[in-house]
Amino acid sequence: MSRTAKIERKTNETSIALSVELDGTGKYDVNTGIGFFDHMLEQLSRHSLMDITIKADGDLHIDDHHTSEDVGIALGQAINQALGDRRGIKRYASLDLAMDETLTRAAVDVSGRPFLVWNVSFTKDKVGTYDTELFQEFFHAFAQNSGITLHVNNEYGSNNHHIAETCFKAVARVLRDAMEIDPRMSDAIPSTKGTLNG
Repeated sequence: MSRTAKIERKTNETSIALSVELDGTGKYDVNTGIGFFDHMLEQLSRHSLMDITIKADGDLHIDDHHTSEDVGIALGQAINQALGDRRGIKRYASLDLAMDETLTRAAVDVSGRPFLVWNVSFTKDKVGTYDTELFQEFFHAFAQNSGITLHVNNEYGSNNHHIAETCFKAVARVLRDAMEIDPRMSDAIPSTKGTLNG
């Protein structure tokens, strides 16, 4: 069964065309008009092994907020759609991810119940020209629209680029593990309730 989805989202603030393939090889084609955000989304694709295509046109003359949030919404919706009834997935995963002086922990429950715990602090307001507060906005929108419980904890680190990158890479790896089909229960819903739709 192909686990793919396409989403088109148009508002007065953004226009987004997005596609995902959960069982891909980590290929990406990302253009949001925001260089550092594109770099992080590319990391998300490469390390999750999801193939992701994103074309976003937003009101960047105002700031990067609407584009960041709406990409999170559209990507979450696409993953939720591609997961279907979540039959056969491993559902849970957690990981400690190191990058130089930085360590970030991510844990996920692909449960159908959206929730974000974000314990990440930055020492500067921007990485390059990108507002660091927008990372939380992206992941919040992503978790809410994908139906995923996501915990991200930066344990330590001093380089803000590294802190952001470890968040995206750690989330990518736990998504890869949790959304993977478990060959021991490939035709079962991993819940005693019999559903993972909230």
